[in-house]
Amino acid sequence: MTDKFLDSTYNLDTPQETESHYKNWAATYDKEVEDHGYVTPGRVAAALWSAHPHPETPVLDFGCGTGMSGQALRSVGFETIDGMDPTPKMLEEANAKGVYRKLTGFDITKPAPLKRGAYSIVTAIGVIGKGAAPAETIDALMHALPKGGLFAFSLNDHALADHTFTCRVTDWVDMGAARLLFREHGPHLPGVNLNADVYIIEKA
Repeated sequence: MTDKFLDSTYNLDTPQETESHYKNWAATYDKEVEDHGYVTPGRVAAALWSAHPHPETPVLDFGCGTGMSGQALRSVGFETIDGMDPTPKMLEEANAKGVYRKLTGFDITKPAPLKRGAYSIVTAIGVIGKGAAPAETIDALMHALPKGGLFAFSLNDHALADHTFTCRVTDWVDMGAARLLFREHGPHLPGVNLNADVYIIEKA
C-alpha cells in the first residue's frame, strides 16, 4: 500500500499542518499503522498496569487519536478512560470504539484544557514527537498531575534523536520533580523498522 500519511508524518512543521494531516488520515489511520504492526499502545498500557493495577482509577488519554490507545488501556484492565484530542475527525473514530467515558476536543493552536489535579494518571501514547505534539507537552501534562501522579508515554526514534524531547524528561527527573519508574526501548512500528522508548514517570 502507499503510505502517503505515515511517510509525511515526521515532516510536519506547524500546528495547522499537523491538524490537517490527522484530519485527512483519520479514516485510514488504524489500518495503516496496524499494517506496520503498531505495538506502542499495548506496550505503554502493559507497563502502566504493572505500575498501577487499579481498574477504577480514571485515566486521561491525551492525544487519544482514533482510540487505539484507549482500547489498549481497556484491554489491560483500566475501566474509566477519558480521551482528549485536537482533531474532530479522530475523535469521531475514537467515539465509535466505545471505550471512553468522555471525549474532549481543543484548539491545537492554544493550550490544552488541562485541569490541574483532575487525573492521577495521564497517558500520551504515540503523541509526543516530531510532526505531532511538541516537547513542551511533557511539561504541560506533568504540571497537570497531582503529587504521586503517573505519566505514561512514548518517544519514538525520531523524538529520541532530538534532545529537545529527552531533555524535558531528564530535567524533571534530575531536578527531583519526578521519579522514573520505567523506561524500555522496544518496537513501535516494526513494519518500518521504527522503535520507541516507553516511560512511566511519577510526579514527586
